[in-house]
Amino acid sequence: MERGTDMWDVLIAGGMVYDGTLRPGRRANVAIADRYIAHVGDEDGPARLRVEADGLAVAPGFIDAHSHSDLAALVCPDLPSKVRQGVTTEVIGQCGISAAPLVGAARAQAERRVKEWKVDLDWEDLEGFRRAVKRQGVAANLACLVGHGNLRLAVLGPEDRSPNDTELARMQQLLAEGMQQGAFGMSTGLIYPPGCYSRTPELEALARVLADYGGVYVTHLRSEGDGLLEALEEAITVGRSAGVRVCISHHKAAGKPHWGKTRQTLRRMEEACEEGGEIFCDVYPYTAGSTSLGALVPSWAHSGGMEQMLRRLADPEQRVILKRQMAEGIPGWENLGGMAGYDNVLITRTRSPANRQAVGMTVAEWAARKGVDPRDAIFDLLLEERGAVGVVLFMMDEEDVRRVIAHPLSVIGSDASAVDPDQAEGSKPHPRAYGTFPRVLARYVREEGLLSWEEAIHKMTWGTARRLGLRGRGRLRRGDCADVVVFDPARVADLATYTEPHQFPTGIIHVFVNGTAVVFDGQPTGARPGEVLDSRQGRP
Repeated sequence: MERGTDMWDVLIAGGMVYDGTLRPGRRANVAIADRYIAHVGDEDGPARLRVEADGLAVAPGFIDAHSHSDLAALVCPDLPSKVRQGVTTEVIGQCGISAAPLVGAARAQAERRVKEWKVDLDWEDLEGFRRAVKRQGVAANLACLVGHGNLRLAVLGPEDRSPNDTELARMQQLLAEGMQQGAFGMSTGLIYPPGCYSRTPELEALARVLADYGGVYVTHLRSEGDGLLEALEEAITVGRSAGVRVCISHHKAAGKPHWGKTRQTLRRMEEACEEGGEIFCDVYPYTAGSTSLGALVPSWAHSGGMEQMLRRLADPEQRVILKRQMAEGIPGWENLGGMAGYDNVLITRTRSPANRQAVGMTVAEWAARKGVDPRDAIFDLLLEERGAVGVVLFMMDEEDVRRVIAHPLSVIGSDASAVDPDQAEGSKPHPRAYGTFPRVLARYVREEGLLSWEEAIHKMTWGTARRLGLRGRGRLRRGDCADVVVFDPARVADLATYTEPHQFPTGIIHVFVNGTAVVFDGQPTGARPGEVLDSRQGRP
């Protein structure tokens, strides 16, 4: 018996083990003791819990490379829509929005987001967030990025300008503090305010801070449509100038005129790696994205914050200008509505019951019901809901999705927050919140053969852990943390749809986080053994 114990805590016996490293699956036993993997191999022996896994697959717990569960971890700490997919670690703080720092206008923005949830934001920095999560527990692990938007809001507020030297130094200081407290990198949301107000030199200066701590630069590109190639080049430039790894968030080619551009972007990423850089991307297995309805409004209208934007939307003269620009487009702004077409923009959430009937309708359908132009319907809905409207946009091509998923430089991320269906009355979130990982396994492995089991599991586990610096995660290896998923390869499948998203997948049998079962026999256990991971552990 290994690790000096007479009995293992858990023995998962006789499963087909995929260790996360691209090695072929093999029939083996996996033992857990003291939160760690104690044995992977043929040895059998006594255990407090024996799990028979004959006919099942055993893999490292899935790592959601792109998650928005920052505040959801406090609202629904059991993270049901994620752990029941087999997710054991979520990489949060994406698209420039993070749980910390919460200073100045960054705190005000977070308070607006949690207004309906009654969450006490009693922290300012990452250590404070870690304490808040620890107090109530969480079902899965959280790996934090520092949001560039938080840095800008904390120092500049929601202003459309570049920082001066003093302000930039303060942003660098806040980022350094986050890295010193265990963050894994910084994310940007360059399509959204306030990130879209930044320029490349600002991003390079912040990325140099990441280099001091071995952090990764994770970026929602400045464009995923007209300016996709130029936006990718900016990300490569930032990574090269600072000497940091780069992750392209939810990589896609958005809008029919741009379908097929992933051939060029993936080749450019390969070239950047050949030139000595390290660049990769995350991707979700759907042809629709999701964002807030306000993202369809030109970025200049957001300058000064939410209240300023709402005042502009209420001004008849400003409306005329905005409607024209949304029809014609303006340089530097992604016309998401125009790219998708308003009949392909699905309303998924409103804050007030008064507009709940809009949920599940497209913007075009809602505008027809109201008897107004679609742009007026957008403005009115944003005004009535104080900006709190979610949408799904159908704007990608399946061939691009398949191409990115199959590429060696991609890993899997949901781009979704955890959801508890008992707390989500009246909402229809993107089905990726419930189905991302089972969908990859069912559709792109079992049904289409686009990936092998080994390749898909690697993209969900060690492929992500290695690139993001999640030490001791992502592999079934003696001494590593015991994050494990047991699933049925014949039955695993996503059930969530755009019209009925609150449906858990099938075929995910057992999920262990840090050695404790959070899902057993397909049902949640209520255990909360997760933790906010610390990048300093093992840092040179």
